[in-house]
Amino acid sequence: MKTTVLASALALALSGSALAAQVPDDVTLAENQTLIWGVAGEVPTLDPTKSSDTASNKIISDLFEGLMVRNPNGDVVPGLAKDWEVSEDGLTYTFHLRKAKWSDGEPITADDVVYTLQRVVDPVTGAPYAWYLGTANIQNAKAITDGEKSAEQLGVKAIDDHTVEFTLERRTPYFPNMLTHSSTYPVPQHALEAFGDSWTRPDNMVNSGAYNLTNWVINERIDLARNPLYWNNDETVIDKTSYVASSDVNAEYNRYRTGEIDITSSFPLEAFDQIKKERPNELITMPSLATYYYLFNTEKAPFDDVRVRKALSYAIDRNIITDIILGQGQLPAYSATPPAINHFEPPKLEWAEMSQDERYQKAKALLAEAGYTQDNPLEFELVYNTMESHKKLALAVTSMWKRHLPVNVNLANQEWKTFLQKVLQKDFDVARDGWIGDYNEASTFLSYFSSDGMNKTSWGNEDYDKALDQALTVAEPEKRKAYYQEAERIFARDMPAIPLYFYTRSVIKSPKVGGYNTDNPNKLRYTRNLYITKN
Repeated sequence: MKTTVLASALALALSGSALAAQVPDDVTLAENQTLIWGVAGEVPTLDPTKSSDTASNKIISDLFEGLMVRNPNGDVVPGLAKDWEVSEDGLTYTFHLRKAKWSDGEPITADDVVYTLQRVVDPVTGAPYAWYLGTANIQNAKAITDGEKSAEQLGVKAIDDHTVEFTLERRTPYFPNMLTHSSTYPVPQHALEAFGDSWTRPDNMVNSGAYNLTNWVINERIDLARNPLYWNNDETVIDKTSYVASSDVNAEYNRYRTGEIDITSSFPLEAFDQIKKERPNELITMPSLATYYYLFNTEKAPFDDVRVRKALSYAIDRNIITDIILGQGQLPAYSATPPAINHFEPPKLEWAEMSQDERYQKAKALLAEAGYTQDNPLEFELVYNTMESHKKLALAVTSMWKRHLPVNVNLANQEWKTFLQKVLQKDFDVARDGWIGDYNEASTFLSYFSSDGMNKTSWGNEDYDKALDQALTVAEPEKRKAYYQEAERIFARDMPAIPLYFYTRSVIKSPKVGGYNTDNPNKLRYTRNLYITKN
């Protein structure tokens, strides 16, 4: 027996109204509906299956749509699916697709969904989010990514052209939430077979979202225009949108001030107070589902020694980072999961309860136990991607380390694509990282460090994995909290990464851009929900 899930947000979505720009009656729209976004650095890919960075995902979310999406408030609502059913045992989800079309006029079918997800888990694809379907507990996903079964054995099948059935290995109460991630967005099988790796070029791309790709100039800009075949095009307002790339926050801010950019991806940290004073109605600071880390490569000595990892973590004064270095409302992080996550409360951790002086003393003792002294200092490289804010933070942290510990640190900054490849290949000692939640549930942060997760640290712990597994047996979100807290305690005990701070999301937005929700902690803002006012 199956029961149809019809939440209030879902019921609203069935008419399309939850997925469209909500223009108040007293607002006059501008004749020119063009929106320009700033984006941090060059976008590595526009293939949803191969994306793993926030810049790519932002643009992909305008080009493609998932079975499930988020409305402006951050609630999960149907996208390409119009509704779904779940079995009483929670192991079978059946999604019914809208009668939507690809941008070339071909129908979007259940076969496209099956093809996409098989492509994600197939090791031949090399998808960075292949692990994600395993954490979603789709039947055989992990066995396929491990090379033990074929992609065709994935627990996803087309019942008919507009019905997709997912079979899960265990109850996953937040499964629809996970389908909002870009790695699960259906891609057009016929276009990939026709154009191969070049299918994402402007002349070849076939997509499902509100906008089509019209131009892509590497390291410069990406231009999109309304997709007239998008299923909810009648409710979309913005006609054209562009993404201007910059790894220099000062250059991006200058472009904003001259009107070349309407919404920034970032801005100079040192200008925050000035911007707040001069542009109070344009500076927006929002809650965020994101944590900033330094990752350890635990396969490499000396970072296979937990004493070394803890020493470096304890010797950082996070209050200086959040209050002085950053100063935008960020919170010190002593755990993996940010406080903005629904149904979560961090456990009391011994090291988090210490004074900073106590942490300094503990760090010195741990490093001495590991054999590092002024005569035999710890030497390593800290690598980060090119951006002034990352550099500023790395200099501050390095200064703290050198002041309190016998260490020699070499700072190395690299362009985004090179940095991403280096970290994914685990060719690093310590590396800057940040994790933005793929969905609003603690497992999105904790599963990142599981043995089957993206986990660039190479760390693994059976008890940690077990705690996450046990959380899945509990349907009620509040009751899952205890298992997540146990995972956090194990993380703190082994310290595979240094949590530094929990993000806030700050941007500068032109007053003429309407529809931008400032309470939603999820980072993505879909262009289709926005509009340009006349004044």
